[in-house]
Amino acid sequence: MKVVEGEATVADVDAFVEELAAIGEEYGSTVQIFDARYVVGREHLKRAVALAGRARGRGEAVADDPAVEILLYAAGRRQITDALEMGVSEGECPVIAVAVGGEEERAAAALHDLLEPADTLGAHDPDRVRAFFDITDEELAATEGDLADVVLERVALLTVEK
Repeated sequence: MKVVEGEATVADVDAFVEELAAIGEEYGSTVQIFDARYVVGREHLKRAVALAGRARGRGEAVADDPAVEILLYAAGRRQITDALEMGVSEGECPVIAVAVGGEEERAAAALHDLLEPADTLGAHDPDRVRAFFDITDEELAATEGDLADVVLERVALLTVEK
């Protein structure tokens, strides 16, 4: 898995997603992009990629598209329309993209060319993350971990909640 950080200026979400798909197709990679404000760290992405890959390997995937499966796991959601909130939207957006499999290095380079360079990994918005993952003060107080640990638990629990 290669991770690419940056700022995206998206005029048309569908056209932007088509560009990502073309990069993935050209390099034989699965490419997915996230609004960085929802990603609590590299481990969040690694876990989503690993669990999505495992689900596909077992024939248990929810989505036909491997990139969408990664998005579902990262979002901790089984409904694609709910998970899409974690993707890009029109306008300027801090993003994190992943390229998985195939020619990852070349796919990552193409993604890098598509974005304005910026450090976005680790720049999540705690209030946005808590609202999206429905994490309460009580839940945070009841755990020994932090916000990232609770999100990672949500990602892992997706497989249990089938």
